[in-house]
Amino acid sequence: MQLYNTMAGKKEELVTVEPGKVRMYACGPTVYNYFHVGNARCFVVFDMLRRYFEYRGYEVKFVQNFTDIDDKVIRRANEEGVTYSDIAKRYIDEYFTDAKGLGVRPATVHPLATDNIDMIIEIVSELVKKGHAYPSNGDVYFRTRSFKDYGKLSGMPIEDLESGARIDVSEQKEDPLDFALWKAAKPGEPAWESPWGMGRPGWHIECSAMVRRFLGDTIDIHCGGQDLIFPHHENEIAQSECCTGHTFARYWLHNGYINIDNRKMSKSLGNFFTVREIAEQYGYLPVRFFILSSHYRSPINFSREIIEQAKAALERIFNCADAVDFYLKNTAKEELRPGEEELVNKFRSARQALIEAMDDDFNTGGGIAAIFDLVRDLNGALNGETPASSAAIAAGREVLDELTSLFGFVRESGADDAFVAEIEEAIAARTAAKKAKNYAEADRIRAELLEKGVVLEDTPQGTKYKINK
Repeated sequence: MQLYNTMAGKKEELVTVEPGKVRMYACGPTVYNYFHVGNARCFVVFDMLRRYFEYRGYEVKFVQNFTDIDDKVIRRANEEGVTYSDIAKRYIDEYFTDAKGLGVRPATVHPLATDNIDMIIEIVSELVKKGHAYPSNGDVYFRTRSFKDYGKLSGMPIEDLESGARIDVSEQKEDPLDFALWKAAKPGEPAWESPWGMGRPGWHIECSAMVRRFLGDTIDIHCGGQDLIFPHHENEIAQSECCTGHTFARYWLHNGYINIDNRKMSKSLGNFFTVREIAEQYGYLPVRFFILSSHYRSPINFSREIIEQAKAALERIFNCADAVDFYLKNTAKEELRPGEEELVNKFRSARQALIEAMDDDFNTGGGIAAIFDLVRDLNGALNGETPASSAAIAAGREVLDELTSLFGFVRESGADDAFVAEIEEAIAARTAAKKAKNYAEADRIRAELLEKGVVLEDTPQGTKYKINK
């Protein structure tokens, strides 16, 4: 498997620390609001990467953190007159609601920054002891120049950073390039005891602490959005490698931006849509499809029209699956007919086509193309002058189920069981009316179902229905 390693600036063969195992970490959300579609790209893409590793037989340990203490969390809590933990808990719960809708499975571990203060203090203390960090009036700063490889991920050497560096009047640094590992307590803010007085962790240090605690000193893959390359991931590397003396991560994967009018979608620019509001109108699954239909490193533009197209594309997959299931349910079982081995092999070739695409820098768009080729072939086998045997169709259905399940393209729950039972009872009554040549009654039942959004289609195998939402 070849993956584009941001650190190397090129695609490299995946070689993990332990054969057959992947240890990966993804930067999670700061939990002070619902997450937007731009945030969702990171969650969906790296959920899909984890799924694919498991599909290919790897044992995966996947850690994604929650930043539950931060200026934004504190500000939101103060605005509402509640504690920071009230805000964090609320939006962690909301995260899981939206993540489940998007088909994003829970990580192996979802650690909180505030549950890892001890590890944060341990790392900061080690950095101070080694001379890579220094206390300053209750704050602790990392000596950026002490890490000779600073800038190796972003390609931004120290000389280029100096011109834009400055020191805020509230900070007491040795050097404008130094960054905070620990922040002294401010009045009214939550704080924890430390060797440097009451305070709270800086943003960058929490990820280093959680990687070390749950995955070890060297991990296989560190993931995140492109906007995190500098300074967040650059700072993680510096503080982690200075603390442990080991390579922090073997591979760095970064997804591209989601843009609106060619500008990055972000809360700070105000040009964002939350996943929740899009899902209320279109459902969650079209958002997942939209994200995975493009290469993860490419920038993509978001619009409601594109989500409509994604929804229609998913319907093509689901309609094919429904047609296949209906055919198998209403057709006598039979063995493969002479010459159908080639058709079955054609169905099964979709699996290899998907693997080839995904093994080439995780090309999910190519993987989806393989699914649609299978959909085309299945529809052709069903709708030809003589439909293929049930054995051949079942073989194709097995591959379709395998590949769509891998991508998380599982139809969102629709009609309840009572409504489905009502539809099936009406179809049975209509079939009986037609058999009795009571066509007026059959037409009445069809019209009544149509008023309820149920469209009927008569086929040689019986009557199919579709519920229009």
